[in-house]
Amino acid sequence: MKKYIAYLILISAVMMFLAGCNEKETQQLENLEEVLETKSEVNEGDFIYRLVTEKAEYIEGEPIKIYAELEYIGDQEKIEISHAASPFYFPIVEKTRDFQIGYPMNEPLVTTTLIKGQPLREDYKGSGGYSSEDEAEYVNFMKQIIKNEFPVGQYEVNGVADFFVIKNEETKEKKAYKIEAAIEFKVNSTK
Repeated sequence: MKKYIAYLILISAVMMFLAGCNEKETQQLENLEEVLETKSEVNEGDFIYRLVTEKAEYIEGEPIKIYAELEYIGDQEKIEISHAASPFYFPIVEKTRDFQIGYPMNEPLVTTTLIKGQPLREDYKGSGGYSSEDEAEYVNFMKQIIKNEFPVGQYEVNGVADFFVIKNEETKEKKAYKIEAAIEFKVNSTK
């Protein structure tokens, strides 16, 4: 009987040791989780382009909050930029499914005046599209994206500020800018 009790004590000790090791491994794995870049800032010439998501992780169904800013930092007090309907594009890749979420835009020629030190800011308002030839899974996914209700997954926003300035008023010579930045976020299940 004493041997039986000794074996039970030994087995219990080994199980507690293994449970402790398992907990330690779980904590180590959690520490190895990918750190998501939620803000990116790029300087190019007289401009700073910022791309930001307010959180690294959202809950499914929660609105995604992303914005872009363009700030003029040159020598003049203000400058005019020319662009499509907006200078900001927000194309996204859902990395789990490898779905591309386009950012179509009307392309009239619009001019915007930037005042030195005062960023032009635009919020992401949803994007995407699909055709009758796309698979049902993609169509259902896009219907959620269009409503800014992102499904569970990991997303990368490959933002662009695309515009030009008149470099020389006499010759109307243009200088084009296409400033790119990337940020990431996850959408987790509500469960």
